[in-house]
Amino acid sequence: MTANDREDTLGIARTSTVAVVGTGTMGQGIAQVALVAGHTVRLHDVAPGRAETAAGAIMARLDRLVAKGGLSAAERDAARARLHPVAELSGLADCALVIEAILEELGAKQQLFTALETVVSDDCLLATNTSSLSVTAVQGALRVPGRVVGLHFFNPAPLLPLVEVVSGFATDAAAADRAYATMADWGKTPVRCTDTPGFIVNRIARPFYAEAFRVYEERVADPATIDAVLRECGGFAMGPFELTDLIGQDVNEAVTRSVWTSFFQDPKFTPSLAQRRLVEAGLHGRKTGRGWYDYADGAERPRPHTAPPAEPPAYVVAEGDLGPAAELVALAREAGIEVRQVDEDQGTRFVLPGGGQLVLADGQTSMEFRDVVYFDLALDYRAATRIALSASRDTTERTRAESIGFFQALGKQVSLVGDTPGMIVARTVAMLVDLAADAVARGVASAEDIDTAMRAGVNYPLGPVEWGRRLGADWARDLLDELHQRYPTGRYAPSLALCEAAFAAVDADDGDRDTDTDDAGAKDVISS
Repeated sequence: MTANDREDTLGIARTSTVAVVGTGTMGQGIAQVALVAGHTVRLHDVAPGRAETAAGAIMARLDRLVAKGGLSAAERDAARARLHPVAELSGLADCALVIEAILEELGAKQQLFTALETVVSDDCLLATNTSSLSVTAVQGALRVPGRVVGLHFFNPAPLLPLVEVVSGFATDAAAADRAYATMADWGKTPVRCTDTPGFIVNRIARPFYAEAFRVYEERVADPATIDAVLRECGGFAMGPFELTDLIGQDVNEAVTRSVWTSFFQDPKFTPSLAQRRLVEAGLHGRKTGRGWYDYADGAERPRPHTAPPAEPPAYVVAEGDLGPAAELVALAREAGIEVRQVDEDQGTRFVLPGGGQLVLADGQTSMEFRDVVYFDLALDYRAATRIALSASRDTTERTRAESIGFFQALGKQVSLVGDTPGMIVARTVAMLVDLAADAVARGVASAEDIDTAMRAGVNYPLGPVEWGRRLGADWARDLLDELHQRYPTGRYAPSLALCEAAFAAVDADDGDRDTDTDDAGAKDVISS
């Protein structure tokens, strides 16, 4: 028995036939993955002639792979012999796995699977590629609901490794195991999750978009600056404005609205009015030529706000351990800035020569204190090439200049944004950490699978669970507590799971850490 003929302990045998129903972009991509894995693949589409057209498109892509050296001519020819368009569902009778990739409409999916049950054997695995509908609802109308599983591929399916293997309420454990093993055998990165709105990625990723859009709506910064800060300071591969232009504003907004509706309008998932206006105007991003940015020929891409050069301070006084920003002490000394350290029970801040303070974003605002500039969280302060600073009208020009000069001396570009609680990166990361902690606690997925999904599915620099461990659950909890005080809608209220993790961290430190979130410390309070 050859490697291609062997059957995994749990997975679909390579000698078994796989069917894909629905031959749009996603259906074609899934069929290509199954074909390259060695299966005989049958394509079916309700529209006459569409399956044949899809087969031709798949083979054209395989031809391009051969030209690029990614596939041998012999492998392509063998794949061509295994690819079969079929006009009727009855042509799928002997399939071991059928993957549905039709339109996102529950009734249509239920109707398809009901018809398939009259054709395929009871041990045929049925999978839906839905990205927003309930797998439980899809399987609910079926005679054998236990063999239905969600297989959520990411577009383009041949290139992106992640597949979310979703168990509906009635999915048999053996069916989920079989689907998981098959995806691994196809060279994918499968993760398991329960049937929850948005599954893993589309549930946990919402704050990456929502917080940026909220900052924009509050006129704190423009899209180009917010994107640059999240890329060059937060470590994300793309900013949310450019990414949603790539995805399509209509698609991204529809997913956000679906998750929000499915969670009974939970404020943590509230859609953006600004994005809704883009969709209503038909400005859907790259595919329409304009979204947040203009993609017309010759259109100039807006540049992020970048502060002009300023003189660095001769010295700074570092109070406390500076928490997630501790690396700045070494960076400042390497840049020739004297750092005088003072041990304090509270506070993660630099005091500047003019008496002003440079403080890590903590969910409060500069206007609440005298002469304070906030700086944003960075994934890695040494690697970051840009830092966002915020100040209020009460911040002196000297403190602004010394703060800008400090980070410029460290080799960073500086974006001065409006005075907003939690800045840009800090509030985004805190929300991602919170949603991930909540999902783990609710049994949506394991911590490992959540981190894998967010790295492989949306290319995050760190999984949110790991990010939370590095920053400390108490850091995220405290920042969200401060945000909740300033936006008392429930959107930023830390989850019970995050609060429990924060309390556990305090207990692990023998109770030495103060759990009071009012850590104004040396900052002079103007209002509370």
